[in-house]
Amino acid sequence: MEIGVGLPTMTGGLTTERLRAWAQGAEAYGFSGLAVLDRLVCDGAEPLVALAVAAAVTERIRLSTQVLIPTYRGNTALLAKQTATIHRLSRGRLVVGVAAGIRADDHEVSGTDFHSRGRDLDRLLEELTRLWGDASFGPPLHDDRPELLVGGRSDAALVRMARYAAGTVVVAPPQQFAQRAGQALEFWKAHGREGRPRLVAQTYFSLGPDGADEARRHLGSYYAFAGPVAQWIAASALTTPEAVAEAVVAYRRAGCDELTFIPCSTDVRQLDMLAAAVKESP
Repeated sequence: MEIGVGLPTMTGGLTTERLRAWAQGAEAYGFSGLAVLDRLVCDGAEPLVALAVAAAVTERIRLSTQVLIPTYRGNTALLAKQTATIHRLSRGRLVVGVAAGIRADDHEVSGTDFHSRGRDLDRLLEELTRLWGDASFGPPLHDDRPELLVGGRSDAALVRMARYAAGTVVVAPPQQFAQRAGQALEFWKAHGREGRPRLVAQTYFSLGPDGADEARRHLGSYYAFAGPVAQWIAASALTTPEAVAEAVVAYRRAGCDELTFIPCSTDVRQLDMLAAAVKESP
């Protein structure tokens, strides 16, 4: 199982210096990928811009959206151009994870329809994959296009994954992840796909003496729209080295291909502590 780490783009206060330090540090430690989340109405960095910066200061590490909400962007041709550009300039390191999203305010402020986002995403994925092979957008990305992943909790998301993508992104504890992985494989086979889907998991972490408090502050605020669920999400963050090591073992046993740890702080020392904790896992 590969281990990836998120860029702290949603925590607020991210500077060029800290982004560079996170990206280069993650690559130096040997993490498999750098992932970004996507929100429009929040004090965070735009994910594709952040990945472009990370691409410029790294050489090997994968660059992943986990996940991008493309339907509020409203312009598939522009999205195809942006993602193709990052993929080319990073020499083929971009992974595009997408989902329909759960925030109405992101759609409202962008003038797109929140209620039709599922149907819109189906059309968008069809068009996006076509545009990646269109010479009018630059050298066509036929055999060297970004890996496409689909996230989401619904059966419709699994159908989307089986139709268009190489795999799925799951945000769930290990036991629920294993169940979702089994469902993903069923949908995959039902759509006549060979092999198996790539299975990516995602979990929050916040280490050190103030780690638990930092997780409660950040995740409680970030998910405040969800009401009491916000505190459950905050409590699920991994806040000790032992919890990180146990998560690595549990997700590996659940069939995960890549586990991505999403930070709750821009403090680059979090990256150092995470690398040490992962190293201690059996």
